[in-house]
Amino acid sequence: MFMTLLMSVAIVSAISLFLALLMVIADATIGNYGDVMITVNDDKKLTVKGGQPLLKALNGEGIFIPSACGGRGSCGLCKVKVTAGGGQYLPTELPWISDAEKAEHIRLSCQFKVKSDVSIEIPEELFNVKQFTARIERLRDLTHDIKEVRLALIDPPVIEMTAGQFIQFQVPEYELTEEPVYRAYSMASVPSDTGHVELEIRLVPNGICTTYVHKYLKEGDEVLLNGPYGEFYLRDTERPLICIAGGSGMAPLKSILLDMAEKGSTRKAQYFFGARSKRDLFLVEEMRELEKRLPGFTFIPALSEPAEEDNWDGAVGLITDIVAQQAQDASEAEAYLCGSPGMIDACVKVLTGLGVPEDRIYYDKFA
Repeated sequence: MFMTLLMSVAIVSAISLFLALLMVIADATIGNYGDVMITVNDDKKLTVKGGQPLLKALNGEGIFIPSACGGRGSCGLCKVKVTAGGGQYLPTELPWISDAEKAEHIRLSCQFKVKSDVSIEIPEELFNVKQFTARIERLRDLTHDIKEVRLALIDPPVIEMTAGQFIQFQVPEYELTEEPVYRAYSMASVPSDTGHVELEIRLVPNGICTTYVHKYLKEGDEVLLNGPYGEFYLRDTERPLICIAGGSGMAPLKSILLDMAEKGSTRKAQYFFGARSKRDLFLVEEMRELEKRLPGFTFIPALSEPAEEDNWDGAVGLITDIVAQQAQDASEAEAYLCGSPGMIDACVKVLTGLGVPEDRIYYDKFA
């Protein structure tokens, strides 16, 4: 009986492998689609090699669509309206496309392959996104698994950004990837420093980009990035702010706070930052300095599992619990969040429970 089960599993695995091999061969031979035409916003025409993902085809023509996952279909950011030549939706697109978006012919550009002539619509501001060559000016360990990366822009030498936005960082081909890939990272630098970009990158086990940054990247190296992207920016109101982050989610909020300090903002702001233990906490002195520069600003770090040797006398607990206990003026506030999708979902639940309308809660939900 057991041997029969093993044989059945082996047969199924062999058939699956054979079918996968057939698909690869078919895509390389029968699936030779030649050149195809992409019409963008009814006026720009691009001739590209057929059979490749729309995201990759557009990148090759200098049109950069935001994508946090580098084209793996796991973030849902790279949506494009396909007005003609779209064909059927792929199963890998459907988890990210709502019924309303289907009615508008919205596609996930990293999964939708350009096999024939297509017409698409993209926001005009994406034509202003640029690719930059930059030099690694400084690498600094902020914690045991978060590294600060400071880049000096070479060509073009200036970036026009809004505090809170993100860029896409290109990882070249190396042992974990057979081709260059992009990953999205929020910028921690202040917008007035137009010649630099600063990132805070947390090491993810086996992560293609994070492994490269933490183990291979060196000061003096030249890299490519493109941007800026994103709708995560401080709204022009006088509402009090509730900011919540954890880990490398510090980056965009640091940028926003530095920008506020330079502009002499007097808006009331509470910043809740969650970490597991003291070794995961960073930039505390910088935040305390910002408390002196911003009269309405309070920084509230919290540890969920402080170690005995931490001698921690600050807030203890999950960051959502600390927010629920200490958030002020919530019903009048705007909230700015940066962290994992799970953390953001939990924070949205707490904030709406405190009276913050969901349309005043802002975030980039990177996966």
